[in-house]
Order: sequence, then C-alpha cells, then structure tokens
Amino acid sequence: MQSWTEWPAREALAPVGVPQARRMISWAVRIVFGCMFLWGVLHQDMLRGWGYGALAAGVLLGVAAVWQYRLMTLDMRLWPSVGWLGVLWAVGVLAEAGGAHTAATGMWCLCGGIAIERLPLAYGFAVAAAAMGMYAVTSTDSPARTALTVGLVGLIGYTLRLDEEARGAGFRLLAQERAARSAEAESAALAERARIAREIHDVLAHSLSAQMVHLEAARLLIEGGGEREQVLERVTAARRMARSGLAETRQALSALRGEIAQVEDFLREVAAAEGAELEVTGEPRRVPAEAGLAVRRVAQEALTNVRKHAPGARVEMRFAYLEGEVELSVRDSGARRPVGGLAVSGAGYGLIGMRERAELLGGTLEAGPAGTDREGFVVRLRVPA
Repeated sequence: MQSWTEWPAREALAPVGVPQARRMISWAVRIVFGCMFLWGVLHQDMLRGWGYGALAAGVLLGVAAVWQYRLMTLDMRLWPSVGWLGVLWAVGVLAEAGGAHTAATGMWCLCGGIAIERLPLAYGFAVAAAAMGMYAVTSTDSPARTALTVGLVGLIGYTLRLDEEARGAGFRLLAQERAARSAEAESAALAERARIAREIHDVLAHSLSAQMVHLEAARLLIEGGGEREQVLERVTAARRMARSGLAETRQALSALRGEIAQVEDFLREVAAAEGAELEVTGEPRRVPAEAGLAVRRVAQEALTNVRKHAPGARVEMRFAYLEGEVELSVRDSGARRPVGGLAVSGAGYGLIGMRERAELLGGTLEAGPAGTDREGFVVRLRVPA
C-alpha cells in the first residue's frame, strides 16, 4: 500500500508508454475544458478594459505555473512543486479580488485537482484543502452545490492519480517481463552451449584418449626397435579411433539439430554390430533430442565396458517406452576373465558422466552387479521423454 508521504511511481508521473491516440484525446479534452473556462469567464465575470489584459496575463501565468509544476513533479521535488501550486492559488486570489469569480474558481479547482493527482497524498490533500477552502469561502453557490464541486474535484484528481499509477504499474511489469525474457534467453543460450560442449567432450575425450594410447604405444615401439607390423597395427588403430570419433562428433551435432534417426533404429544398429540381443517394448514414439542422446551415450558406454571387462559375454539390451519416460537397460552375462574395477564399483568415469547427464534431464542411471542370483553387470537408464 502506498504511503501518504510517498510519491507516485516515476512511470506514473512521466508520459512514458502512453499511446499516441490517448495523448491526442488528452490534449483535446484539455483544450475543450480551457475553451469552456474562458467562455464562462467572459460571459459571467464583469470585465472592463484592463480586465481583459489582466485575464490574459492571469491565464498565461497559470499555464506557466502548471507547466513548471509538472516538471518539478517529474523530478519529485516537493517544495518547488508546492511553490508553483502556490502561484496558481495566488492567481486565483488575485482574480477573486478583481471580481473574476469564475476565473478564481477555475484556478482553485485546477490547483486542487492536480495536487491530488501528482503530489504525495498528504501534501496533495493539504494543498487541495487550501485551494478548495478558498473556493468554499468565496462561493456564492448553495452549500450543497459547493460541497458537490469540492467532492468532484477531489474525485477527479484521485481518479486521474489511480489511472496514472495503473499505467505506471503496467509499464513496470512490461519492463520486468522484457528483462525476464532477456535473462531467460541468455540462460537458454548458456545451457545450449553447455549441452554442445558436453556432447563434444563426451565424444572427443573418448576418441582422443584412445588415439593417444595407441600413438604412445607406437612411439615406444619405434624407440624400442619394435617390428614394423606392430607399429603399423597401433597407427592403424589410432586412425580407426580418429574416424570413429569424427563420425560420432557428426552424429552428436546432427542430434543437437534434431536431424538424427530414431533412438530405436540406432539401438538396433548398435545391437547388431555388437552381437547383442535387443528387446523393445511399449508404444513407439519420437524421443526428444536430449533424451535420445542420453540413451545413445549410455548404450555406447555400457557396450564399451562390456568389451573391456567382459569380452565374449552375452549382452541383453532392453528399451521400453513408458508413460512420460523411456528406459534402457544393458545387462551382460558375466566376465570371461577377472573383473576390472569399473564393473565391480559401477563408478567408472564414463558412467559418472552418464549419470550426471541423466540427472540434468531429471532422470536416473543405475549401474552395478546384476544381482545375487546371477552373474554380470547391468546399467539401467530412465529419463523423461
């Protein structure tokens, strides 16, 4: 709730965001009321000779006072604003002293109305009371009509104030919405950059590290006088890893653009290449790009771990379309040689990265022994889709 000593919002005081049509209507209303005021003064007040000159000077001084008052209120300068209203009040007093009662009434009503409209309420009502008090004291109308005039001036001033505050609040909300949209767009851009960086890292970190291993082995063989066939085998393996990394990078970029094939098709290709069994359940549907990438990466990582730690093991893959999510499980039948640390703990760096990816999507990834009643290792991913 606005304090009695608090200024209206700056957006309410300034004509910011006011449509051109509304400005034209506002000026038209002011001109009409100004003409009605002058017509009333000329027909009801007894002006002779110099009185017309005094009227013109008073009107010009009143217009200047109102203009300066608006400028002072824009800067929220209280006492200069009150001072210019005092000038307007004094013009009314001089007009009343000169016998121009209609002109004086107009000045005092204008003073009271714009004081309530733009000043802090405590000061606005005080100035309005001073202006309308002079009108009530000098009025020749009936008490009821005088009270009605005072009430209308206060009501019009307060209504204009509420209208301007509502416009200012709308303008502030619009500015906040624009700022929120800008922040949201920036956040989305940062998230997209992070997503692309994560995809490229997942692909290149694996392929480049493998290439380095093979090339380092080739270097050691050359320095140790190894056979040409052994060196060539290592170089060929590094070249194969480079091609594989390039293909996976292109695949990741295509997935980010939404140009990649369905997840189910990819899993069938991978299962056929690795000699794994694939079971698909549920009603097939298109999987979002990020969820599809997570499924692909987990499938690749799980099959890579099988090759490393359980060569020759039988692999079962299951992909299920569930309500609001998809689930992938990769289970092997057990190692044919001593099991490495990754299979025992489920804490390999690759699976840690996949778990983080799943959590970013609001999903889960579980990796560990298949159970007490059977051998092997199982990786299970579930993500919203």
